Amino acid sequence: MPIHLNGRSLLTLRDFQADEIQQMIDTAGDLKAAKRSGLYPRRLAHKNIAMIFLKPSCRTRASFAVAAADEGANLEVLPPEDIRFGQKESVKDIARVLGRLFDGIVFRGFEHALVAELAQWSGIPVWNALCDTYHPTQVLADFLTIREDFGRIRGIRLCYVGDGRNNLATSLIVGAAKMGVDLRILAPAKLQPSQSLVKELMTDASVGAAITVTENAREALDGCDAVYGDVWVSMGEEDLLEERVALLKDYKVTPELMRLTNRPETIYLHCLPALHDLSTDFASQHPDVCEVADEVFESPQSRVFEQAENRMHSAKAVMVLTAG
Repeated sequence: MPIHLNGRSLLTLRDFQADEIQQMIDTAGDLKAAKRSGLYPRRLAHKNIAMIFLKPSCRTRASFAVAAADEGANLEVLPPEDIRFGQKESVKDIARVLGRLFDGIVFRGFEHALVAELAQWSGIPVWNALCDTYHPTQVLADFLTIREDFGRIRGIRLCYVGDGRNNLATSLIVGAAKMGVDLRILAPAKLQPSQSLVKELMTDASVGAAITVTENAREALDGCDAVYGDVWVSMGEEDLLEERVALLKDYKVTPELMRLTNRPETIYLHCLPALHDLSTDFASQHPDVCEVADEVFESPQSRVFEQAENRMHSAKAVMVLTAG
């Protein structure tokens, strides 16, 4: 039977059961197929969506904008200088105003407490499009991409390579625990998630879920169906560039590292933006900061642009299921 998610916010996947997450992924797949067939049900017609981005964005903003337009919603972008949380007025007051005018809020910002407070007082669905702690809509797109290749999510062996403490790694742990994924975090000791956090996130793990945190590349990669990379320096951490390069220089995803999976069908994932060799001015100035080799990023194994497209289908599914 369909699970009713209407009216619920997506702040973190921790708030959802495995069957609810599965419904979001299934719906995203159905909406993707419908769009490719030229079908637009417009299940958000006459709905008004507010978009607040305190952090810059490319894929997230574009994904929600196209998703809203496809489903017939009116999208209003509220610039940070107009909102000024806690300066012009309180989050509580802003939330109560927006809740009376809009049917949902897309929010991308810093502290998780801010998006949680917005959801608490607005009375409408709020969708976390990234905060410092979680990135739930990205993981939904990741799992849809994996399912498209392998026909399943449960039992998939996934290796995340890089900073194991960031919002993406944390959200992958949450998603893996909920959906029965064998997740390996390959990271240097200083950038590994704490054992207490992993234990906490695994409290309601599904059958088959496993989280391994290690510095051993062979142990982490052996048998993996997918390898996942991310930038070494996140937004707001630019002053840590030299430190991160020193810690992660041996963790660059190269063809040699990919071969450690011992599986030619292993795919490569990345949430983007990616530094893949000398692809940008920044990368050309800092060649040691690239987390993935072009030979992997541009290879037939790469699914990064399928992921990017799936961000839109996943965003659409979340909005349709909770505000449609």
